Amino acid sequence: MTGLPVADIPPGTWRGAVEWSVSPGLTPYLPALAAQEARVAAIRAGTAAECVWLLEHPPTYTAGTSARPEDLRDPRFPALAAGRGGQWTYHGPGQRVAYAMLDLTRPHGTVPARDVRAYVAGLEEWLIRALARLGVRGERRAGRVGIWVVDGEGREEKIAAIGVRVSRWVAWHGVALNVAPDLSHFDGIIPCGILEHGVTSLRALGLSCGMAEADAALWQAWPEVFGG
Repeated sequence: MTGLPVADIPPGTWRGAVEWSVSPGLTPYLPALAAQEARVAAIRAGTAAECVWLLEHPPTYTAGTSARPEDLRDPRFPALAAGRGGQWTYHGPGQRVAYAMLDLTRPHGTVPARDVRAYVAGLEEWLIRALARLGVRGERRAGRVGIWVVDGEGREEKIAAIGVRVSRWVAWHGVALNVAPDLSHFDGIIPCGILEHGVTSLRALGLSCGMAEADAALWQAWPEVFGG
């Protein structure tokens, strides 16, 4: 990931020892996967800093390690193995993907060392706090990974997905926040294997904020959970 363009996330691009990088445009999924693998190896070797990488993908369906073939209902976009935990998800324009590559052998803020469950809970809390800055109440649901909202009609819908992989105690993959994607693209899969609840976005909830505002909220919420 060395040399990737970095956008301006005030007041800089570092949170303590963690480097923040933002890629403009659309980053194809498989090159992003390869870049993560290389960065994770470098973090483990002590030759690169931990990183949060913000980007958008072109329309892509990705399968986690628990994905069921029958949950890919309409492969209108490339369907790729992700290697992370979880089931099927969609990535595409208007969705902010945040790949967090962290060395879990050390603590990060409220997240203790070598505790994957606490790390996933930390990602959830990070999203909840970022959404609160945007005026949205994000919530956890028992037995359902990700962050959920209740719309004006009382329906529960997913606004952010979480999927992680930990390789020799270095975490990668991360979260995907729906800012303003085309929600019809989710119809090609059963997102995360959950058929009875839908998917929403900040735009669908009536917010006009764009990617810069979402990035700022993620940046501001990070140290409250992960320190730095």
